[in-house]
Parts: sequence; structure tokens; C-alpha cells
Amino acid sequence: MYGYLGKILRVDLTTGELWDEPLNEEYARDYIGGSGLAARYICDVVDGETDPLGPENPLVFMTGPLVGTAMPSAGRCSVCALSPLTRIWGEANTGGFFGPELRFAGYDGIIITGRAERPVWLSIVQGQAELHDAANLWGLDSYATQEQVREALDEPKARVACIGPAGENQAKMAAVMNDHGRAAGRTGMGAVMGSKNLKAIGVRGMAPVPLADPEGFKSVVREIIADLGEDMVAASLQLAGTACYVDMGLMYGDMPIRYYQQGEWEGASNLSGVLMVEQYQNKNTACYRCPIACGRETRALRYGVEKVDGPEYETLAALGSLTMVDDLEAVIYAGHLCNLHGLDTISTGVTIALASEMFERGILTPADTGGLEIRYGDVQALHRLIEMMARREGFGNVLAEGSVALAERFGVPELAVTVNRLEVPMHDPRAFVGMAVAYALSPRGACHLQGDMYGVDTGQGPPIELGIVPGDRFEATEEKGRIAARQQAWRNLYNALILCHFQNTGVERLLAALNGVTGWGLEADGLMTLGKRIVTLKRLLNLRRGITRADDRLPDLLLKPLDSGGTEGTVPEVETLLAGAYAEYGWDPETGAPTRETLEELDLGFVADEFT
Repeated sequence: MYGYLGKILRVDLTTGELWDEPLNEEYARDYIGGSGLAARYICDVVDGETDPLGPENPLVFMTGPLVGTAMPSAGRCSVCALSPLTRIWGEANTGGFFGPELRFAGYDGIIITGRAERPVWLSIVQGQAELHDAANLWGLDSYATQEQVREALDEPKARVACIGPAGENQAKMAAVMNDHGRAAGRTGMGAVMGSKNLKAIGVRGMAPVPLADPEGFKSVVREIIADLGEDMVAASLQLAGTACYVDMGLMYGDMPIRYYQQGEWEGASNLSGVLMVEQYQNKNTACYRCPIACGRETRALRYGVEKVDGPEYETLAALGSLTMVDDLEAVIYAGHLCNLHGLDTISTGVTIALASEMFERGILTPADTGGLEIRYGDVQALHRLIEMMARREGFGNVLAEGSVALAERFGVPELAVTVNRLEVPMHDPRAFVGMAVAYALSPRGACHLQGDMYGVDTGQGPPIELGIVPGDRFEATEEKGRIAARQQAWRNLYNALILCHFQNTGVERLLAALNGVTGWGLEADGLMTLGKRIVTLKRLLNLRRGITRADDRLPDLLLKPLDSGGTEGTVPEVETLLAGAYAEYGWDPETGAPTRETLEELDLGFVADEFT
């Protein structure tokens, strides 16, 4: 089978058994790889009662057919399971080199079930897998863990995915870390890994990915690299990484301030990507075979740290403008603490900002927080709370449960800025109303990477030939809802291939590359069908987990207009947008469930009786 290694590693941590399983070729053809293929495998074994932190919840590391090839910007890996934070479908996506190295080690993916009696780590070297005692690793931060695993393997170039203290303590927003500070950050996949007593996975190999048409593939790769060399978005990312978006985000009113409640703030300009490059950057960094090199290595010398991975735009906003911290070096260090301990910077920042809001409203008092004053702009409190969350110390134990749990505990659930319990990222749907669909219908809860309409409406390489057309960012029409649904399906396809969202060289070249790798002979409409099939399968998993049409919504705070800034006086008309999205997907607008006809058209008939 071209484009695949043809093997999945199965790991039962309860029994300690490891075995190779042939890749299900039908699943691969219908769901490709990444989070799409992971969803198909997970669909077979979970139900409405499966405990996300229980041994029966499978933890899946999955690559895709483009990963580990010469395709630019395809050095990614999906980490999927039921989420302990949201209780529904969970997925995270990471760059770096771990995904390609897993393929070189001989596997398309790993499916892990059970729970080890004591901490263990997994090695996969040249197709040979083995479990090891991790007593000496438990308690180490993510950086030290990666170094120790490489030393144990005597493989300096081994790639390691691991958890830090946050994952060990099952903080609900714990990340899986790899390649120093790369993170599979969202939905608490690190907590799932910690619940299984699995500290790390080290991989090393040299197996090539079989290609259907090596010369044709090589030719289209040359064209894509040439395209990226002319791409203005890629050029800006090379300059300052995603931090380059800070100034633009402020202009549009897209960058949240003071827990999504303020439209303008002079201090936000201190978080600029230009300032970061001028004052704190060491160098650019790149994922496997990526000419864009949007990664940053910075420094926080005031805190004694010479090498920090990042920060990205989401981190600058979540730990900066959202919490009203305008000290750039302090925000860089806060991001470093999250990487070190293995925490998702988005959910961490949102939860701390919520605590600040509740404290300043008098909902929280020092009696609740163990004597801490949690106020906007307090750098020391920000840093201390990150460490407390990771270790579940004191009030950090409350924050480690996430925003919804915090708001509900103190009787103010309406203050949680989440969708399906996942904290809203740093793109305000009042600035780009298509993001209302992206958030409300995202399979994993609020997600800016499953339908990035801020990119579409600013013309950042949308596939116009698929009907994904830039428009007025405030246009809340059914057609805008349809476009947002198409973009969501398109990005779910990307997350199956797996391809970085910054690599936008068009449908024609993507098709040529995928067909050159797999030999499938797909056409453009087939790509959109694949994306919609994946979105709809994840939707079915969530319906199985108990979500309803009523959960397709935005949080209350995001439906209140701001009195200044780039979104002054505007809010999205969510129901109008959703009507278009439901129509595009073929989902019943009354129930939010796919119709039987839609399931049959998408070759999802195997679950039709369960949901219709």
C-alpha cells in the first residue's frame, strides 16, 4: 500500500503486551490518517460511558500519508482520545519531528489501551517496541525527560513525546510535549497519558515511506517549495513566527483583552512580534522539511533561561493580553513554564484570566485561593499559578480542572468562555463572524484550527475552487455559514494528511502530491467529501457522548458587544450562520444530527441505525 508503512503498534499497558497489527486499508482510504483515521479506530471501542481517564479509553498517536515524505510542512502527528477536559472527542496536533520519526521507525500509528501498574515508557527503534520502567523519569519536567530517554536509548537523534508534571498529575489541560517545546496541547491528551502511567515514547528509525509515483511527487514538491518562496504569509511567518499576527489581531479586534471584555489596550502593543524578534529572539526553528520555519527560539535572561521554545501568538495572547500582562519577557517565561511542566498555554491562560476576573468581581477571595490575590497584570501570580496547576498544589488543584469547573464551583457558569468545555482560543468571533461556526461546531470544542475563517477573510490562501471564498468579516449570512463549514471540512482533511495549515499552495498541487504518494487518483470533489466524512464521524462520536443541538453555541461573554476597538458594537448572528453550516453538512437543523441520507452519501452507513 503506497504512502503507508502498513503497520499499527498496539500496546496494552495493563498486560504489558505489544503487537503489530496490519493497518486497516479500508479505514485508511476513507479517513486517510491523523485525527481522521484515529477517529475511525476510536469509534469502534468507545461509548457514552467510557471514562476519559479510565484504562479503556484508547490513546492514539497517528500520522498520515504525507508525513515523513519530502512534502514541505508535513512533519506532524495527531494525538487523540476521549478528552478528560471536555468529555467528548479529543485531539491535539503537534509539529516537530516525532511524527516523521515514528514512520521511519516502521509504524503509521500507535494505539495504547490499559493502565500500567507503575510508570513506564515505550521505545520503538527500527520496528522493535519495548516497555521500560520509568521510575527514574517520573517527576521530571518535559525537557529532562526527553534528554533522559535519548540517553537511555543511546540515540542522540531519537525523538521523544512525553508528559511533564501536569500530565502525571492529570491536570485536565495537560499537553504531550515533544522536540523540546513542541506541544500536542489541547484537550488534555497529557492527562490521558498520565492516567495510563505512560511517561514517554522514544522513537528512532530509518524506514522509507513507499511512494506510488516518486518522480511525479518530486516534481510537485519542487513547485510547492517555489510557491512558498513567493508567499507573503510564509514570509511574515519567517520574520516573526505566529507572533507577527499580534499587530494585525489588535487592528481587527481579534486579539482578546481582559478576558474577552475589552476592545483596546495600549499595553498589548508591548507584546508585538517585532519587539520579540528585536529584543528576545535567538533564532528561527523549523519542523521536519519545512521551508517556512515559523518556530522561534527566544530567551528570558531575567529569569535565567537562555533557551525558550516560542512563544506563539496564542501564548502571547492567552498569557499576555487576556491576563493584562504587558511585560513581554514575563510572558515568554510563562510560556516556558507551561512547556516545562506540560500545559496547554491556551486553556491555562484562559483559566487564570477567569480566576482574575472572578477575584476582581469579589466572587473569589483570599479565603478561597489559599491567601493568593489573583489580579490582572500580576506577573508573579501568573507564574506561580502555572506551577501550582501543574502540580495540583493548593488553589492550583481547582484551576487544573479547567474554566467550566472553576466557574461552576463558585456559582457563575455563565462566565466560562468555552464551547463544549474547551476554552476559546485567541481569535474573537466578534472580529470574524465565520469563527462562530468554527467554534460552535468544532468536534473538539472551541478550536481556531478547525475552520480558520480569520485566515479565509484576510485572503491567506483559501481554496477558492472549493467554494471557500473570502468575504466581509462581519457578514453573518447562511452563505457565510456554508463557507465556514467547507473550511472546517478542509482543515479536518489537513489534520488527516497531516499537513501544517500554513502550507496553502492550492487544491491542484495538494491533489498531485497526495496522488503521487498514494496512487489513489483522487479528484478535487473527493477531497471535500473526505473532509466532510471526517467531521461528520467526529460529530457522531460526540452525539454518542451526549452533546445536543443546544451545545452548538457561543459562550455568553462573546455575545456581548464591546464598546471600543475593531469589533465595536458587533456580535455574530450565530443561528443564521449555523443554518448555513447545517445545510452544507447535511445535518438536521433541529437536532444537529446528520440525516440518514447524509450518512449513506458519506459512506457512514455502518452507524446509521445508531443515530437515525
